Amino acid sequence: MAIVNRLTVDGRDYFLPDPVSELKGKILDAIRAGGGYVNVPPLRGGPGIDILFSPGMPVTWSQIEVPDVAPSASDDGATADDGYDV
Repeated sequence: MAIVNRLTVDGRDYFLPDPVSELKGKILDAIRAGGGYVNVPPLRGGPGIDILFSPGMPVTWSQIEVPDVAPSASDDGATADDGYDV
């Protein structure tokens, strides 16, 4: 199982890979400074998104366990022996 972190900011969810301790620190620093933008990296590649964090803004963290290997899009559940005699 892999751990995915969910950051919920003002009702919107952002899914992040581990580690998130540095990001948590940046968010906390921005809030303590009275507000500021923090770049939240994407779960998979890309530039991320800049979010303005401010005091009083609802922010929650949670961790979700997900399987390491996801089924492929072409996997329809059929097996080589599907029960038909040829």
